[in-house]
Amino acid sequence: MSIKKANTAKAKKTDKITKTSFEKKMSPPKGIEPAVWFTEMYRKHEGHPILTLIALYKGNYRKFFLAIFFFFIKHACVWILPIVMANIINDVTTGNPDVMRNIVMYVVMMIGLIALNVPMNYLYTDYKSQATRYAETGLRKALIRKLQQLSIAYHVETQSGKLQSKIMRDVEAVESLSTQMFINILNIAMNIIVALVVTISKSWVVFLFFLITTPLAAVTMVSFRGVMKKRNREFRKEMEETSARVMEMVELIPVTRAHALEEEEVSKMSDQLFSVAEKGYKLDLVQALFGSVGWAVFQIFQVICLGFTGYLALEGNILVGDIALYQNYFATIVNQFSAIITLVPVIAKGIESVSSIGEILLSEDIEDNEGKKEIADVQGNFSFHNVNFQYKGGGRATLNGLNLEVTKGETIALVGESGAGKTTILNMVIGFYLTRDGEVLIDGENLNEIDLRSYRKHLAVVPQTSILFSGTIRENILYGCEGVTEEKLQEVIQAANLKDLIDSLPEGLETKVGEHGGKLSGGQRQRISIARALVREPSVIILDEATSALDSISEKLIQEAVDRLTENRTTFIVAHRLSTIRNADKIAVIDAGRCVEYGTFEELMEKKGRFYQMKVLQS
Repeated sequence: MSIKKANTAKAKKTDKITKTSFEKKMSPPKGIEPAVWFTEMYRKHEGHPILTLIALYKGNYRKFFLAIFFFFIKHACVWILPIVMANIINDVTTGNPDVMRNIVMYVVMMIGLIALNVPMNYLYTDYKSQATRYAETGLRKALIRKLQQLSIAYHVETQSGKLQSKIMRDVEAVESLSTQMFINILNIAMNIIVALVVTISKSWVVFLFFLITTPLAAVTMVSFRGVMKKRNREFRKEMEETSARVMEMVELIPVTRAHALEEEEVSKMSDQLFSVAEKGYKLDLVQALFGSVGWAVFQIFQVICLGFTGYLALEGNILVGDIALYQNYFATIVNQFSAIITLVPVIAKGIESVSSIGEILLSEDIEDNEGKKEIADVQGNFSFHNVNFQYKGGGRATLNGLNLEVTKGETIALVGESGAGKTTILNMVIGFYLTRDGEVLIDGENLNEIDLRSYRKHLAVVPQTSILFSGTIRENILYGCEGVTEEKLQEVIQAANLKDLIDSLPEGLETKVGEHGGKLSGGQRQRISIARALVREPSVIILDEATSALDSISEKLIQEAVDRLTENRTTFIVAHRLSTIRNADKIAVIDAGRCVEYGTFEELMEKKGRFYQMKVLQS
């Protein structure tokens, strides 16, 4: 092993150990699985975001209490300072003979408390971060798991940018809400309690004066709650829409540039951005008005407090130093209520994000495989019996009484005009869509009644548009496959006509393909997709226009390889170029969701029906 590879392996091993240790440190007791747990909590407390938030931290309450404890200690110097200041002023003004001794004692005590702030702040942050980061990671994991469970129809109807916004922006907002709810608000409560307890121990009159501000604070917050919730929801939905539009715009840049549509695209995005700005502007105004009104009310009462305590000192009811004490504690109370006002927009945003995440976690549009029969082997016999199918949203039916029989090991080609239902048939073979009228059988088993996950382990799919992730060529070919020998991999590479390409690259199989395979040509991407399918050694192969992106020479080589490797495997092929399906065992001509012709290439040509007409048009 080379030094470079040895160092890389060592680094990976270290990263793995560190990650495992951190996960163990954050995880709650009894091995609760975050993704499952969070989904259950959302369902249990549906419609109650605060209860949901509290439940999400089960197993981490101890960490929050420890964080609060250390927070209390680290802030002790702030709470004690007003008392020390008042005592020193009183000692000086009353001529206490022990004034110097007291001053030294107070100074030493305060320095000690201030020094204690550093380790206590570290411990506070450690425990708080463990709990909040666990929830943040767990929520994202729950969302990712649920996205893998949601039906293909759900993903078709939902823009990916909106889903991305929920996973990143909304979870971050929930994490901020957690900090505000469990740490900052409790800190505010402790500050107020300390101030009131000290005040009531010294003067009931001042204590009652302090309590006057509480109803005003409550009225201020309640009066703005409804409108702030509305503005936050409007802004969140607009941000989700913008995120989706931005993703579409980025993916369309090559098309936009090729047709000189830059200005049109900028104009279209500008309208969307101004819409976001408008919703954000309205939210900003509400938040600003909310904050300024609360601040003004409390500042006025703070000035009144100064005059009131000054009057009490003048009358001899309190000592002069107590003016500073009460003023400091009143300022603490005022500042804490002001902090509550400041936090309300953040809390409102977080609560809205809790609801937003629930839109995914509580969705019932999932592929339900629980409790269904698992199949260990697939022979590859398919039967479509009077299958009718219509996509959500209405419109005409895509499949209309489709009947089709496919025998084990056959290669069947689906041909027909665009929109005839060919891709829908493939999607039903995969199990992306299930029948409600009619039935699709695999080896005599109804697809609606089996665990599709066990069935799909025997499938390989090459979609019309090749889908690659930004890893290496090796990683893309071996995606989801373990234990593939180098000899087998090279065989697949040869069969998919990738050998010359890989040999020409300086890093060979370790070459990064870029985002969506952007560093490769369309034909190269498609050949990698074909190799990915072939390496799985499936019982059933599905090729949706698999050779559409290839040049003529590559197409011929790939077609020969596919013919060779699909032998004794059931294969479904969708092709518009009819010359590529000459060797198919059977050809099904699909029209308006029905199979109108069925037979071999020669049989259909002799029949001189729909297939013959299509072939003549392509000649």
